[in-house]
Amino acid sequence: MDYNFKSLYSEIGGQETIDKLVNAFYPRVYADPVLAPLFQGDMEEIKRKQRMFLPQFLGGPALYSQEFGPPAMRARHLPFEVTPTRAQHWLKCMKEAFQEIGLDQNPAGTALYERLTQVAGIMVNTPDRDSK
Repeated sequence: MDYNFKSLYSEIGGQETIDKLVNAFYPRVYADPVLAPLFQGDMEEIKRKQRMFLPQFLGGPALYSQEFGPPAMRARHLPFEVTPTRAQHWLKCMKEAFQEIGLDQNPAGTALYERLTQVAGIMVNTPDRDSK
């Protein structure tokens, strides 16, 4: 068996790539009229938390847990109406950020985007208002 495990964190380029992704992603989120109502807080603080969460999510250092405890992201997002439409807008912003920084050209980036697609689905906690 090959035990030479490499984390997705290191495969995408570590903290440097995460910083680029977060910086490309959040201006899109704040500019998106569907998502903006959910992101009323200080963008720099939200970016700081994401720069801490993503390494842990990808098998890197557990920066988020060291400061905030277990991520429990679904529970932390329950106060916000995360609809299927909002999840799709979030993924669109993420895809555009991946493209901007070239992460979409990296096989590990593809794997990361697939994981984020799963997360987006898990975060949905409210139906779209037009759903019947």
